[in-house]
Amino acid sequence: MPSSLRMKRINDRMKQVLSTILLGKIEDPRLSGVIVTDVNVDRELDFANIYVSAIEGHERTEEVMEALHHARGFLRYEISQEIDLRVTPRLRFFWDPTPEKAARIESLLSEWQKEEHPVLDEDEEDVFDDEYADDGEFGNYQDEDED
Repeated sequence: MPSSLRMKRINDRMKQVLSTILLGKIEDPRLSGVIVTDVNVDRELDFANIYVSAIEGHERTEEVMEALHHARGFLRYEISQEIDLRVTPRLRFFWDPTPEKAARIESLLSEWQKEEHPVLDEDEEDVFDDEYADDGEFGNYQDEDED
């Protein structure tokens, strides 16, 4: 069985190869905009769990998964040509909702920030007034141990 470091390298390399194949070698229009978010190969190298997402989001889940299952043999062959393994694992594809969730969280946070901290108008007073202005000198700070 490969060490954990070797497994990480295999996972990373397989993710890189799959991403390259999806970007350049596959001509199926159903797979345009598909990204590989993660790859987990089991320790026996029997299966590779491949997590994918699409730019358009979950609306394309069925279409993308069907296209990936159709291209599974080609993808496995291409992986075997690029990665030198004793056995090329069988590919299993899973939809990864993480990018969509991250985008949703980002939009919620930006909405919250706009509500809580609206942008100052030009005629409003600046948050940092002259009391906190930096005079460019660092001599004002003294370490407590120097006393």
